[in-house]
Amino acid sequence: MKKCITAITAVLLLSGCAGSGQDAKTEGPGSKQELKEVTVVLDWTPNTNHTGLYAAKEKGYFKEEGLDVEIITPGEAGADQLTASGKADFGVSYQESITEARVQGVPLVSIAAVIQHNTSGFASPAEKNIKSPKDFEGKTYGGWGAPVEKSVIDSLMKKENADAEKVSIVNIGDADFFTAVKRDIDFAWIYYGWTGVEAELRGEKINMVYLTDYSEKLDYYTPVLATSEKLIKDDPDTVKAFVNAVAKGYEFAIQQPEKAADILLKNAPDLNSELVKKSQEWLSPRYQDDAPRWGEQKIEVWENYADWMYENGLLDKELDAGKAFTNDFLPE
Repeated sequence: MKKCITAITAVLLLSGCAGSGQDAKTEGPGSKQELKEVTVVLDWTPNTNHTGLYAAKEKGYFKEEGLDVEIITPGEAGADQLTASGKADFGVSYQESITEARVQGVPLVSIAAVIQHNTSGFASPAEKNIKSPKDFEGKTYGGWGAPVEKSVIDSLMKKENADAEKVSIVNIGDADFFTAVKRDIDFAWIYYGWTGVEAELRGEKINMVYLTDYSEKLDYYTPVLATSEKLIKDDPDTVKAFVNAVAKGYEFAIQQPEKAADILLKNAPDLNSELVKKSQEWLSPRYQDDAPRWGEQKIEVWENYADWMYENGLLDKELDAGKAFTNDFLPE
């Protein structure tokens, strides 16, 4: 899974177009049914973060809500840009990129948290003996070139009075973690639910330094489902229908991870089946976790992370957190 913060510029101002949804008449079982065509764009290639979307489509939950949903992967334009410009109705995003977007004046809104707690952290082969942020000193970190990476490393190292200037940071782009740590780097930022599980399957022991073990402010929502303020204002019924169906999809994945994994593999047959099944087993209980319902978001989580970003010079101004997310479309 790729971790990224998307810089969104004036794309929204260049496009006043509405979403791609149009009504389509589709033959239902024994009767005609009008389905509204909508598009949801993933943040990356299909993986277990997205299982609920595929389950909602495969199990007919979208159709029950009157929707014909196309799930697409991003091209050169990322999910945030496509969603903000109206070229996609919904997108898979991250709290950090929506925070950045809102401060830049791009009105993206998070409508559901896919996973309740941040499962990411800094991973390294066990033999490198990196067990805490202090151990980053003298090591090489491989990332994707975003300013937030250095800020997070610095923030964690300060907790142990370590010096972030003693960390070498290189850009490895989309390079494979397992290849990179054998060749160029000592540690990298991963989601345990995918790359960590893959390490288990490979029999490669890794050490994890989870962000949430060192800072409550770094326990943010990643990923989330997003849409534009425009779609919320112009067509709230479609947003409600979409979230209702997706919630059912993730609830199915929570309750039946094996069957959910099979659905993902059916729709993304190039994925490693063993990895998908093991990842799904690991991730399914973490979708809702300790929240009262799947998808629910707390304002303090949005405020905490935005405050951290502002304090670390990653935002030009403070975030109006109440406008960055909504629970209004979640099923009661």
